[in-house]
Amino acid sequence: MSIPSFHEPQILLGVTTYTLSEESSKHCAQVLRMQAGDALIITNGMGTFFTASIATPHKKNTIVIIKSQQTIPPASQKITLGISLLKNAVRLEWLFEKATEMGVHTIVPLICERTIHERFKMERMQNILQSAMTQSQQAWLPILEAPCDYGKFLATHTATQKLIAHCEIADKVNIKSIQASNDCILLIGPEGDFTPTEIEQALANQYQAIHLGPTRLRTETAGIFALSVLKNF
Repeated sequence: MSIPSFHEPQILLGVTTYTLSEESSKHCAQVLRMQAGDALIITNGMGTFFTASIATPHKKNTIVIIKSQQTIPPASQKITLGISLLKNAVRLEWLFEKATEMGVHTIVPLICERTIHERFKMERMQNILQSAMTQSQQAWLPILEAPCDYGKFLATHTATQKLIAHCEIADKVNIKSIQASNDCILLIGPEGDFTPTEIEQALANQYQAIHLGPTRLRTETAGIFALSVLKNF
């Protein structure tokens, strides 16, 4: 059985004991029914793993003993995924979860001309990223930015390599022929795709147009497929 992992952003380097947050304590004591001496892994989401064991289990303030710590360097490749918000929040949550598991560096929800969406629940989305990070045994939590207007994103975000996937008939490069850089922005549009004006805006900002194959993909499918092609391991 794998050792359970927990995200504790407040844990400090060099500590020998630590009291888990109420949420983590409840999961330890009531959900997993962990006992004194049981092992667990804690990450602060900023590059450090802490190996620990439970000293005193409690549903609100479980105390653990820190056995060792390990600092993990950040990935050399940093992909920023700028992707339209979706009307179906469940599909967006799935996308954020899978992108985190794949090691995306930054996620920026975009508000495009054809974006249809409900209220964006930042706290819930952050929790999804945290859960996906611990489940996939990573030490770095992706950056989740607040929803951003498409035009403002183009003006404020830059990278060595900038890619936009769209469905319009135009000169586009097959994503499988792309040599992904270590500093890359990937733009994915809403269900109705980017508008011609938005595509022109991106091209004017030195984005390269790419296509993702012969079939039309849902927004969340396109995001995950493109990440899987561009991600270096």
